[in-house]
Amino acid sequence: MDICFADCTVRFGDRIALHPLTLTLRERRIGIIGLNGSGKTTFARLINGLVKPTSGSVSVNGLDTVRDEKAVLGQAGFIFQNPQNQLIMPIVGDDIAFGLKNRGLSKAEIEARTQGVLHRFGIPHLARRRVHELSGGETQLVAMASVVVTGPDILILDEPTNQLDLKNRRMVCDTIASLEQQTLVISHDLPLLGDFERVLLFHEGRLVADGMPEETIRRYHQVAHAD
Repeated sequence: MDICFADCTVRFGDRIALHPLTLTLRERRIGIIGLNGSGKTTFARLINGLVKPTSGSVSVNGLDTVRDEKAVLGQAGFIFQNPQNQLIMPIVGDDIAFGLKNRGLSKAEIEARTQGVLHRFGIPHLARRRVHELSGGETQLVAMASVVVTGPDILILDEPTNQLDLKNRRMVCDTIASLEQQTLVISHDLPLLGDFERVLLFHEGRLVADGMPEETIRRYHQVAHAD
């Protein structure tokens, strides 16, 4: 998958949230880091059209995020920082199946896909669990499964290990490592990104470093201490 930014700028009123940016992303696992308010979430939300460019453009595998908005939404799934807010149905299995209901699939195919993603994520035992009974890590996995079951080519995760204990963090990290999709992860959990192919650092709405994890994270420490 190619994600292409072409002289892309985002303004919210008089504030520039993202200064002109041109780059292409092809790597399978990409980290996005920066201080709070640095522009990293704005950048990530441009990819599936949750934020629209003020000028310039963003395309996903040749599809423009504004002109081809619906098609892009089908290709790029977003798991939010508070994944419990994405869980709509009260029972885990029903929530995972929910995204398939309006796709013209038979009940048997919906059930097969739901069971398939439950087993792929190692959570078939959660199928009849109530979503409010899940641990933090289980909630994150169910939110990911509910997006993955719809077949996106790109996954964007916003702080997937936020406030997880060590056991749940390891469970989520192992699942992220096993994902087949191109995966972009916004995170303050720097060790999570240590073996990623590429890490982007944003600061004050600008991309200030772009490279391998070690060098980009080193630059992040410099930026954080300077502020």
